Amino acid sequence: MAAGEGTILVGRSTGPQPKPEVLTLRLANRHGLVAGATGTGKTVTLQVLAEGFSNAGVPVFAADIKGDLSGLAAAGEAKPPFVKRAEELGIAYEPDRFPTIFWDVFGEQGHPIRCTVTEMGPLLLARLLELNDIQEGVLNIAFRVADENQWPLIDLKDLRALLTFLSENAKELSGTYGNVSGASIGAIQRALLVLENQGADTFLGEPALDLKDFMRTDREGRGFVNILAADRLMQRPRLYASFLLWLLSELFEQLPEVGDLDKPKLVFFFDEAHLLFNDAPKALLDAVEQVVRLIRSKGVGVYFVTQNPLDVPETVLGQLGNRVQHALRAFTPRDQRAVRAAAETFRQNPGFDVGKAITELAVGEALVSFLEAKGTPSVVERALIAPPQGRVGPLTPAERAAILQQSPLRGKYDEAVDNESAYEMLARRKHLDAAPAEAAGRSEGGLSGMLGGWLGGILGGGEEAAPKGKGRTRRPPPSLAEQVIGNAARSMARKVGTEVGDAILRNVLGGLTKR
Repeated sequence: MAAGEGTILVGRSTGPQPKPEVLTLRLANRHGLVAGATGTGKTVTLQVLAEGFSNAGVPVFAADIKGDLSGLAAAGEAKPPFVKRAEELGIAYEPDRFPTIFWDVFGEQGHPIRCTVTEMGPLLLARLLELNDIQEGVLNIAFRVADENQWPLIDLKDLRALLTFLSENAKELSGTYGNVSGASIGAIQRALLVLENQGADTFLGEPALDLKDFMRTDREGRGFVNILAADRLMQRPRLYASFLLWLLSELFEQLPEVGDLDKPKLVFFFDEAHLLFNDAPKALLDAVEQVVRLIRSKGVGVYFVTQNPLDVPETVLGQLGNRVQHALRAFTPRDQRAVRAAAETFRQNPGFDVGKAITELAVGEALVSFLEAKGTPSVVERALIAPPQGRVGPLTPAERAAILQQSPLRGKYDEAVDNESAYEMLARRKHLDAAPAEAAGRSEGGLSGMLGGWLGGILGGGEEAAPKGKGRTRRPPPSLAEQVIGNAARSMARKVGTEVGDAILRNVLGGLTKR
């Protein structure tokens, strides 16, 4: 709901001098916080902000925890409470619907969202798998080995194949990268099995998400609201938090620096934000702080939605310039600390006691403070939140299915793709390494090793000869045609066999075992 050029109407203050409370689009990438106890109106405030950004041509991404946000795709109803609230704000209530794209990590209630194992990275994956420091170290070694050998890690079977390779070559790898223990590899494999049993393997794969698809506008210039179905995802809190942090990190890494714009390129709402920080290691907290601090220069605004301001670390909380604080209940000592902390973060208003007001706010009422023209926070005001224009409540399954049928992304992500990656490359490597030994077992004369070695050098099947005293350089794996020709030559050579061939064979096999 727009209040004027370059602003979003969020509500109206109720003090001695009532005024519209607006969020300035030019400062919306300074991030924000929407906090309050359950049932105080946080979701409605999130919806009002999302609608305002969409009307201003700013795409939005938001996780839908309870399914309520899906109502954005349908026009609201002129219910008496909404009409009355609009009158109190001095505006006319106008129901509206907003362009919406539905997403779902599990591919059930929206387009699937996938990323590759490589994109997820060892830090986030270690947290997702709940690994200890030693196991995380082995996982880092696995990623390093895959990177150096150009083995793409796309899905879980790639990672399993790589871990098997590490286990089979632990002695050689430990000398270069540090201890690679079988116990750690086993623990990671078991954690991967648990992850797969939870259905999270559907998230790791291809086609990977193209972030440009989050930044779409419709024909009228309104930003699409990207809604992630998170009701099932919330049953796996670590997967939920890891996924959203991965998404935020990808935005940070891929988007170019743009400085301060007239409006953000994308606004990202992180609901149930406490899940991101619960039991998070310091390295992860440092990464979150860095992303939040720097991503605004990429034109992205991040808004954390949570029950208690204490859920967000102070280093991150200090980056959140636009704030909407709904009621908090001060029943326990921790609740009382949260009230004091929330009150102290506002620019104080001499007209009322901020700490007391936080405990007295009614549903649909909040304390608001938005950044002013020079980037300084405004004096906190007690305000009535504007009514949303879209439906308050979830869509029916039939309505959601109809919107998915009309989606501009229909068919792009719906089917998984299994491209060649580490699993296939390691399987081929294992087969090729075993072939000479199998040939030796069947050969009596052994001349096959001599001819196979000569042809292998010509066709790229083995190692290049090097001057005496020099190291050997590894050629790329042979193509299928080269394998067929080489195998045919070795088959023919098995008929001949000489003592010289036996000697050469022993030398060749000795070289292979040193790899």
